[in-house]
Amino acid sequence: METGIQEKLSEQFLQGMHGFTSWLDTNEYPVTLFVIGDLFLSEKFTQWFSQLIERYRERLTVGCHGWRHKSWSAWSEDKDGFSTDLAKATEIISKHAGDLFRPWFRAPGGYMSPWMAPVLAEQGYVLDSSVNPSWLVQRKAGKGNSWADVETALAQSGIVSRPWKTYYSLPINGPALSLFPLSLIAKRGWKKSPRPFTREELQKKLTSSKTVVTTLYWHLLDHARKNQKWVPPLRF
Repeated sequence: METGIQEKLSEQFLQGMHGFTSWLDTNEYPVTLFVIGDLFLSEKFTQWFSQLIERYRERLTVGCHGWRHKSWSAWSEDKDGFSTDLAKATEIISKHAGDLFRPWFRAPGGYMSPWMAPVLAEQGYVLDSSVNPSWLVQRKAGKGNSWADVETALAQSGIVSRPWKTYYSLPINGPALSLFPLSLIAKRGWKKSPRPFTREELQKKLTSSKTVVTTLYWHLLDHARKNQKWVPPLRF
């Protein structure tokens, strides 16, 4: 699941935080949070995050969603800038997440280019979950690149790739869950997905390149929908 970004949290974001916490109380499945680093500039978020990992620590892992919500592959190649932001984000997220932190990355907005893979490896990242292998969002791989190019770069850098699930080659994660008519396709795709891992399975299987993994994600802001009663359409 992705968290968003704002130093001054909006009312919608606060509602999403509350809705997510309420949803966690309804099940026992593990969840990975990909967190934006500069959210910890917000005292409210920092306090909530601390309480969250203390209360649900047996089922949470925390990855990196960057320092800011910058769409790196939408701009010219900037390895130094990406490296600086990644290092800053890694430092602050790992500080607050402690032993729940994992060197796992998800590019903001799914904007992931081949040139970013070596930077991730240099910073010790071993897993990436940024690729949304749909023709509809091919441009997010960067000008002249394909998702296959990104996957090749990740493999060459020794990074396990966990691409997002698609359905009929269409996006079904994140914004697709609420954007009509993609939302109809998304719900069907989710319902046809395997059941979530148990806590034990997550740690053993997620980073093994020999394991087939179905990757689904949603945003924290989704939990603000339907008066904070929205739930991800997972198979339980």
